[in-house]
Formats: sequence, structure tokens, C-alpha cells
Amino acid sequence: MPHLAGVVVELVERAVGRITLHARVRGADARCPHCGSVSGRVHGRYLRRLSDAAVSGARVVIELLVRRFRCLNAACAAVTFAEQVAGLTSPHARFTPLLRGMLTSIAVALAGRPGSRLATALGVPVAKDTLLRLLRAFSDEPIGPVRVLGVDDFALRRGDSYSTILVDLERRRPIAVLPGREAGPLAAWLAGHPEVEIICRDRGGAYAEGARTGAPQAAQIADGWHLWKNLGEAVEKTVGAHHACTRAVFENVTPVAPPPGNGIWEVPPLAAETMLDVCGRERRLVTRTKERYAAVQKLLAEGGSLEGVCRTLRLDRSTVRRFARATSIDELLVTATNRSSILDEYTAHLNQRWNEGCRDSAQLHQEIRAMGFEGSIQTTRRYLRPFKDTTAALAAPRPTPRPRRVVRWIMTNPGNLPDEDALTLKEIRAACPELDATTRHVRDFATMMRDLTGDQLPAWMERVKHDPLPALHSLVNGLRRDLDAVIAGLSSTWSSGQVEGQNTRVNRIKRDGYGRANFDLLRIRILHRS
Repeated sequence: MPHLAGVVVELVERAVGRITLHARVRGADARCPHCGSVSGRVHGRYLRRLSDAAVSGARVVIELLVRRFRCLNAACAAVTFAEQVAGLTSPHARFTPLLRGMLTSIAVALAGRPGSRLATALGVPVAKDTLLRLLRAFSDEPIGPVRVLGVDDFALRRGDSYSTILVDLERRRPIAVLPGREAGPLAAWLAGHPEVEIICRDRGGAYAEGARTGAPQAAQIADGWHLWKNLGEAVEKTVGAHHACTRAVFENVTPVAPPPGNGIWEVPPLAAETMLDVCGRERRLVTRTKERYAAVQKLLAEGGSLEGVCRTLRLDRSTVRRFARATSIDELLVTATNRSSILDEYTAHLNQRWNEGCRDSAQLHQEIRAMGFEGSIQTTRRYLRPFKDTTAALAAPRPTPRPRRVVRWIMTNPGNLPDEDALTLKEIRAACPELDATTRHVRDFATMMRDLTGDQLPAWMERVKHDPLPALHSLVNGLRRDLDAVIAGLSSTWSSGQVEGQNTRVNRIKRDGYGRANFDLLRIRILHRS
């Protein structure tokens, strides 16, 4: 116990779950903390109790007999002073420095109640409020020079309040947490760190403005992952707008002769129509979407504004904007009907049993219920209803892939696509020139990202402008507003990947505190958990 080197332990008492050490200071005199003069004149004595680290799981209390000395320097403002033991005591403290460091580490890792439970299990019972006080008193480490900085936001309360995290990408650790996600706090922080040379960020306008204002000498780099995500969103809109072309490829029916033998069809059965309900009528969601689209387009054609349409139809502004920006009703219907079903994982069994000759929907429903299906028999009947036409002389067409699957095929490296998916994508591209052009542009963009050839971006943008692809045109217009940072993002090895990893750690810290930590506590835990 090196922290007890300055005292003499005179008695050790052992009780149930507790060890008490009775001690006194070893030295004969003490130094005044105000003037530094040494005094050996004792003014009085008092007993001081300090909690120390546990021994063998038992709580340890040090009862230290402390002397109060009279200062012999007449010019000193202090008349008397209490002696302190280096490494053991500090003014007004009830914990030894060893225990205080342990409890602070627990508070950084677990905060209040969880930390209190762990400390009690380790033999140092402490209240949650004490841990929070220790956490708030934790001093920040010096930041030091920062050359490459990563910037991103995270949600304190999603959709309501946000904060900004700054990461030193060379040392791979967070160095600051700023309130809000506006340009002002970031610019103020950067103004105090003129050594920053590179700033990695997303394409948000606030961080771009803050970086330009606070660090005009720094090169800004738009993160490649966010660029790829923006491109994927534009591709998804394009595929949705041209879903009719994709559907036409898979709805072509070729007459074939009935199969020999027992007349069982071995072709893949038709997927359930997402536009119809169980009775074969058009779904209410589809009907409502068509009606709203027609109403919004009519009011806009008459010269109405978005705000006026919102008031007239009593719809949210984001809903009206989505209907106004849609290039066709098919784009909206794809979004409205592109939903997963609880039957998806059992369709393979239903397809196999149907082709084996089982036509009893009740029996098939019982079979998949035994496999874990929890839906009603109406769901099974709705899926099987189109199959009844497959016993005719026409082969059932292949099920139309969902738009997101087509997007995945377009965004995937051609060398990693299975042969069947590559062949299907080839058919879709042959049937729709717009999707063919989209696929070419996506693969050219991926080549730029892989080879770090951002200087080819202006030529790529010009090629996109020559094709009738409104969603990609909107993406190109956005890239032009941040062209230098985008070109740097496609040419540099630096990215915001580390920052995204730190955001994942922040989400874990928030869950540990049930989302109830104030900004100051959350900031300390973020900076000192790494």
C-alpha cells in the first residue's frame, strides 16, 4: 500500500464486511500550504475518516488522526493549517486519491445507477449522485495539435435536438463535442485551431459554411460513403419512376404446351398482386394515393402554391412536396406497395407444394402454420389466388422484382452479381434506355471512387446531363454547389468512416444512460470512453 507510506498504522479492526485502519501522520512537522513555511507547533488534533479501495471485497475506512499546526510566519494570512499526507489526503476529500480514481473510471464507463451497483459489488458502496459529481469534476485532457479533423452530427433526441462530434482522424479519438449542428460553434472551434489542414465532413451546408468561416486554410473533403448514399437515393427514384418498364419485362406471357404426365406446372408461380386486397379489389392505399396525386397535380396546374395545396387538401407539407415532385403515379405506387410481408419466408414452401399438385389452401395454411407462420388463412389465400390460372395453357410469368432489388443490382459490382441476377438486369436494361443509362453512370461513378480519380467528375456530370434522368440531374446540381469538396472526396484516402464508428459508440453510451444524460455528462463520457 504505497499510499500509506506517510502514516503509521497503529490498529486494524475487522468487522463484517468492513476493515478500519487507525493511523497517524509519521512526520513531526508540516509545511503551511499558504506561505510554505515549516511549523512544528501543534494547535490541535481531530479525527478524519477516509474511504479507501476495498481489500478482498471488504470496505476499507482509514481513521486518520490529523494535527492542526499554527503558522509561525507573522506575515501569512493563515493562522492555523491542517497537515496533508501526499498520496492519501486532499482538502475536504472523503475519498483517498486511489479510490477517487477508481470511482471516476466507473462513472465514466457506467455513469449513475449502473456505476453505483458495480461499486457496491466491488466493496466500495457509493451513491449515484456522488458518481455524477465525480464525473462532472473530471478534467479534460489537452487536445494538442490537430491536422486531420472529422466532423459529423448525432442525435440527442432524434428529430428534435442534435450535437456535433469532432474526431482527430490521425489519433482516432474524439476531441470535442459541440452543442447543435450549426455553422457557428464549428467555426468558433476551428478559429482556435489554425493548424487544421483537412476537414472530412458530410455534404451538409452548415458544416461546409462553418469550415469555410473558421478554417479557410483547410481543404474540405466530402465523405465518399455519403456520396454513394446520395447516388443510391437518386437511383432508387429513377427505378421507381420507370417501374412500369421493369414490370413489362416480367409480364410477357409465352404460350406453352401442357406438361406431360400428371399436368403439374414446374414454372415459378406468380407472386401475389400488391395492388389488390384479399377480395380482388384495389387496395384502399392505392386508391387514396391515386386520388391525392390527381388532386395535387390539378391544384398545382391551376397555379396554386405548395402552402395553398397543403391548406386546401389538409395534408402535411412533406406529403404534398412528395406528390408534387413525383414524375408519375407509378413512382408513388411503387413506394406505397413496396412492403415486405410476413409470408415472405414461407413462399418457397407454398410454391413447391403447389407445383406438387396440392391445391387446398386450407391444407397449405396448416402446413406453414406448423412451420411458424402466424398470419391468417386470408393471407395465404390472397397469395395463392393468382396461382389458379397456372393450370391453363399459359406459363405463369416470373414475379416482378421489387424496385429496391433492382437498385441493388445496379449498385452492385458486376463481378459480384450472381449470373441469374446479371441476366435479369441485362433484360431490364434492354427494355428501358433510361435504366441502361443509369447503370452505366453508376458504374462509372464507382470506378472513380475505387481508383480515386475525382478529376473525372466534371466529365461524368456532363454525361449525366445529356440523358433524361431528372433524379440524377438533381444530384448533379447538388454536387456542383460543393464541387471542390466532392472532387477531393473522390481523390483522397481520408473519409468519415472513423467518425461514423464514433457515432455508433455514442449511441451505445446513450442507451446505457437510457437517453436521460444531460449534454455535459454525455460530452464527458464521449470524450473519455475512447
